[in-house]
Amino acid sequence: SSVFFSMAGAHTNDEIRALQQQLAPELAAHSDAILLNRRLFARIQGLYETRANLELDAESLRLLERYQLDFVRAGAGLSEEQQERMREINAEVATLQTQFSQNVLSEVNELAIVVNSREEMVGMNDALIDAASAEAEERDMPGKFVIPLLNTSGQPALANLQNRSVRERMHKTSLSRGSRGGDYDNRAILAKVLALRAERASLLGFANHADYILANQTAQTVDAVNQRLSELAGPAVSNVRREANDLQALIVADGGDFLLASWDWDFYTGKLRAQLFDFDANQLRPYFELDNVLQRGVFFAAGRLFGIRFEERFDLPVYQEDVRVFEVFDVAGTTLGIFIADFYARPSKRGGAWMNSYISQSDLMNTQPIVGNHLNITEPPEGEPTLLTFDEVTTMFHEFGHALHGLFSSVEYPYFSGTAVPRDFVEYPSQVNEMWSTWPEVLENYAIHYQTDEPMPRELLDKVLSTQTFNQGFATTEYLAASIVDQALHQLSADQVPAADAIMDFESAALEAAGIKVEEVPPRYRATYFSHIIGGYSAGYYSYIWSEVLDADTVGWFQENGGLLRENGDHFRRTLLSKGGSVEAMQLFRDFRGRDAEISPLLERRGLN
Repeated sequence: SSVFFSMAGAHTNDEIRALQQQLAPELAAHSDAILLNRRLFARIQGLYETRANLELDAESLRLLERYQLDFVRAGAGLSEEQQERMREINAEVATLQTQFSQNVLSEVNELAIVVNSREEMVGMNDALIDAASAEAEERDMPGKFVIPLLNTSGQPALANLQNRSVRERMHKTSLSRGSRGGDYDNRAILAKVLALRAERASLLGFANHADYILANQTAQTVDAVNQRLSELAGPAVSNVRREANDLQALIVADGGDFLLASWDWDFYTGKLRAQLFDFDANQLRPYFELDNVLQRGVFFAAGRLFGIRFEERFDLPVYQEDVRVFEVFDVAGTTLGIFIADFYARPSKRGGAWMNSYISQSDLMNTQPIVGNHLNITEPPEGEPTLLTFDEVTTMFHEFGHALHGLFSSVEYPYFSGTAVPRDFVEYPSQVNEMWSTWPEVLENYAIHYQTDEPMPRELLDKVLSTQTFNQGFATTEYLAASIVDQALHQLSADQVPAADAIMDFESAALEAAGIKVEEVPPRYRATYFSHIIGGYSAGYYSYIWSEVLDADTVGWFQENGGLLRENGDHFRRTLLSKGGSVEAMQLFRDFRGRDAEISPLLERRGLN
């Protein structure tokens, strides 16, 4: 099913959507038929209870322990009546999750912003304006301009559009998704999923869904997550208030007679960045041509660190003409795996960026990994280069960190392969890989002007590096707000879940209670289009900041030990990346770092100290 659901996310159509609706409850039932099988559980439980006498190797012992826990967490120990209710819940949740995700994709395509004149597009570069014109032609609206939305609350165009009314329309439209009424309204679906998840947790003896989820993560408890989010929220809001004051002062100095609003933030942040650091983020794009970033940046860094190399394959079939395939070779020249690069946005693709594992590595099954990175970069008109924003560059490095986790897997059992680790650990290797996007040796290699082949001037490079903590109050606050909403929704019992028409009010109240409700900074995702928490990241969006503690500490280790060196990459690969989930996650970190993680590097990075 991994290939099918990968296609459902990357290149769906009506037939695939219909199959999703059909298969979701069937696959849930199939999983239940295994995990709620009493005879199978009795066999596993018997082995588990005698495990000390079985003389198993460490990975096999861990596999037995994990299977026993999986069966218990699925409800194998429940009564017949409780198990039957569990089956009903799982099937219904699977159906509702599919419906929610399909609504998000359908609505984000339907609500693309239509602009009537080129004058209203002032601030956007010519390539993006031409792309918007081409999109309008595609939608039978000649003479107009169509700006597709992405799934986040903020939209990239907000940083450049000078027309404030267009910015306002775009932002309000984005924030209203899933709660506008009509066919794509997700409020009732979300409320039902929350209630069913809470009921399932109660059947299994947990206080709520978050309690159930976190017991199987490195965080372990609701209190630990709440404490981490709370201790970061106060400093983040203090920083964002200072940033808001600076932006308001800039608006006034610019002759504006209005108060800063959420749709103004990115635009005036760009202007302030230009003032403070004497450069415009748009100056960077000519130096970030996609293929240079990929081959002279992402692949170059991986080659230096790990000794691997990449060869593009043109003989393998792809599901979309702009998808690229690379064979990855290890140090000795043997094939390590296959990497699929699917970078461009299209209506058939869900929003965001992610890594898929099509085939997992396993010594037992004699399989090599096939992994894919999926982004949503706007494709330029034919013949034009693809010039990336700095955020898109960072995302490319991030997602390739996930790919490396899959490619370097060296385990016996597919259960532990690659990214099969706790949710609050899985983002850690990908976050670490972001550091190479600004590592001078790497940046100098890929930041090449697409027309002149000249490297990015040193002074511009220095300005890029000096802005790393700029606007961190905003970035941290929007992320924490989304994480807090996720926890608030999933720390409810079934009878506490708000009615559908009260979901948005609950979100607002949760932010207020946490002291992180800042009108100018909405959550990165609002509840009704928060695809992470309807799927695998339910009660788990905190994972990014949790993992970033490990990431920031690891970046410090690389800096202390000389940076982009083979011996450093080999150590990271040997002690951590190759192990997948075959060793307890925090033990992997200790094996790599030599000690437990410290939070101070994260606080310094985000300006929270």
